[in-house]
Parts: sequence; structure tokens; C-alpha cells
Amino acid sequence: MSTMTEMSGGPALPQERRVVTSIPGPKSQELMARKQAAVADGIGTVMPVFAKRAGGGVLEDVDGNSFIDFGSGIAVTGVGNSAEAVVRRATAQLADFTHTCVMVTPYEPYVEVCEELARLTPGDYSKKSALFNSGAEAVENAVKIARTYTRRQAIVVFDHGYHGRTNLTMALTSKNMPYKHGFGPFAPEIYRVPVAYPYRWLTGAENCAEEAAAQAIDQISKQVGAENVAAILIEPVLGEGGFIEPAKGFLPRIAQFAKDNGIVFVADEIQSGFCRTGQWFACEDEGIVPDLITTAKGIAGGMPLAAVTGRAEIMDAAHVGGLGGTYGGNPVACAAALGAIETMRELDLASRAKRIEEVMKPRLRKLADQYDVIGDVRGRGAMLAIELVKPGGKEPDPQVTAALAKACHQDGLLVLTTGTYGNVMRFLPPLVIDENLLNEGLDVLEGALAGL
Repeated sequence: MSTMTEMSGGPALPQERRVVTSIPGPKSQELMARKQAAVADGIGTVMPVFAKRAGGGVLEDVDGNSFIDFGSGIAVTGVGNSAEAVVRRATAQLADFTHTCVMVTPYEPYVEVCEELARLTPGDYSKKSALFNSGAEAVENAVKIARTYTRRQAIVVFDHGYHGRTNLTMALTSKNMPYKHGFGPFAPEIYRVPVAYPYRWLTGAENCAEEAAAQAIDQISKQVGAENVAAILIEPVLGEGGFIEPAKGFLPRIAQFAKDNGIVFVADEIQSGFCRTGQWFACEDEGIVPDLITTAKGIAGGMPLAAVTGRAEIMDAAHVGGLGGTYGGNPVACAAALGAIETMRELDLASRAKRIEEVMKPRLRKLADQYDVIGDVRGRGAMLAIELVKPGGKEPDPQVTAALAKACHQDGLLVLTTGTYGNVMRFLPPLVIDENLLNEGLDVLEGALAGL
């Protein structure tokens, strides 16, 4: 028996999985032919169906198929698609004005979002923010701010990290294909060091945090020189690298090293932020208080918005006019963000994320016990993953990962793959998803594994 979710501006959307055509159906196939003729081939497609409506925990396509959504538009629609408060606030702002450019004539919603970020992000020090359009822009501006503040140039990032698709953020990103291949040369003064990846640490997970931190700090000290480093930039849970949770103790060691050496510590919370991991921000898990934090994705319920938030004295280092952009902090996106934050608070979506973990993780572990193709189960809150390997070892198996994802799609479950080796299936359900849908999605996954 399905539940219903109210969609602003339309009828209630049944919260059910429903496959009524082949996947993709005829209307999606027709639209895909139009896409191939009009859209650059570099814009890929995970699941070749065209969306018509979405809300709660489902996405409906143009052929009438309804998919359980374990992707949330890549961690964007944590509050659900077309969430009531997001639509209400954004609609009201649309009716007032759509744009002035905050650098020409500012407006209150921009200030309100910055005030909310000061309240929500870790740290009880004085904070300021600057708003942008995308996660990559936020990261790029965090680097600009850190370099200006420290008067240094070097930026340290980590194996398996992902930070965006601009020229600078491609340099910061680890994975070549599809993010960097053929697009160089890249920005200089970027240095990559080891991260504590428990499943793949050669001497075992129990040694991972201490050894990885020691190696990273040694490389920074010897090969770069701590006195040359403007910022250390890391995702508290590494997203595109494979939903890697650094071994406990690693992040505090790195953060302390940064503090001891006058280095700006930047937490990239673009995928992990806004209640996704069961806390407002993933760095809170080990009490990390970053100097700067970058956010995007889940901040505005689907509208394009990003932010850099941090210590006021660091944020104020850039000269007047040095930060900005025509659309950064668009008033409609800001209104949507205020609606998303309202929803997160009212529904206590951090607790909902923890409940999703309570439902999903035991079932994923049970599947790992049944199927030796699952080498690892990891993640926190509603940011969970399985790593798929060839049986009998830890050799990555991207082929079986792709086949498993396709089988899920065919049976009405939208899932995403990720990972440096292309062998991780990630689960990012909307934080408002119905628990019955959550379990049904896991049933589909189990059936797909059985059919491999």
C-alpha cells in the first residue's frame, strides 16, 4: 500500500515503485534521440529515462514508471524534490524579483542564508560567508581566500579526493576518467598525499589512521614544506572517491598539523553536508572545527547555490571586489535554501538520516555475508556504500558494479556508482523517504545481486 506526498502545484505523487514499460520506455527513447542530436556527448546519462515528476522517495518518468530514488540528484534533494517550504519560499521570491546581482544592490535573503550558515556550521567563533553557484566555485574561492590570508601558494589534497570540474578543481581532484582526461594542463602548486582508506590500507585497517597521517604529514613537511602551504583541503567523507570514511583519528591529526603550522584547514562538505551523514556536517563526527567549510548540493533543495563559510578574519582577507560573480547567491536560490533549512529543522532530518542508516546498514551487511562480491559496507547516515570486488580478494570489479546498477534500474530502483576504481555503489536516498520504500529498494538490490 503506497503513501502519497503532496507536490506543490500538482497532484499528490504516489510513493510506490512502478515499472510499466521497458526501461527506457518509448517516450524516454524518443527524448534520448533528441538529446543525442542537440546535447553535447560529454553530458553523460546514468539512467536513460527522462524525469517528469519527483517527490518524497520516488522519481516518475515520462512513460509512467516510478523509481525508488536512492540518488537524490547526487545528494541534492535531501529534503525531497519540490519540498513544500522550498517551493513556497522560492515562489514568493520569484514574484518579487529574480535578480539584481548582490554586488549591485544586495537583498535580505542573501544575508539570511549567511546568518544561518554562521549558526549551523561547527565552531563558536565569529563567522562570515560568501555565496556562489556550485560546489566547484565554492572550493575555488576557498583556495583564493586561504592563499590571500596566508600569503602562501601550496594547496594539499588527498588521494581519492574530488573537488570539482573547473581547471583548478580538476587539479585538486584525484580521478582521471572522466573528470580530468584530456583537459590539462592543470593549475600548479597542488600536492596530493595519502588518505586513511581502511579497506585498502596495505597493513590493515587497525594501522590505517596512524600510518596514513604520519605519511601525509611527512610528505607535506619534506616535499612541500609546511611553511609554504596555504590550505589543506579534504572531504570528511570522500564522495566520488568511493564514500571513503577516513579511519578514526586521521582527520584530527591532520587538522592539528594544520593548526600547528598556520595552515587553513578546509572541510569540503559539498556532498556530505546538511544532515546527510546524521549530523548537520560530517566533520562534527570527530569534533573537527574547520577554518573554512564549503557547501552546496543539499543546501537549497535543488536550486543552484554554494557557500564558503569560515572564520571572519580569514573570510575578510580578500580585498573588496575580489569575491563574487553575477549569479552567486541568486535571490530565488537563497529563498529556496531558507526553505530547505526550515525543513531540515522541522523534520529533524539529521535524525532521519541516522534512522536510514539503522534500516539500511544491517541489511547491506547481511548481503555482504551472502555475496562475496561485496568486499566492504561503509558510510554514515544516508551516505552509504558497498564496494564490489572479484571474489577471493580485493581486486575492484567495475564491470559487475555497472551490471548491478543496470539491473536495479530495470527493476525500478535508481542507484548511482562511484569510486576511483568505478566499483562502488552509493546510496543517497532523500532524507524524507518512506521506510517501506527504503526496504523495498533493498529488496530490489537483493534481487539484482541474486541475478548476477
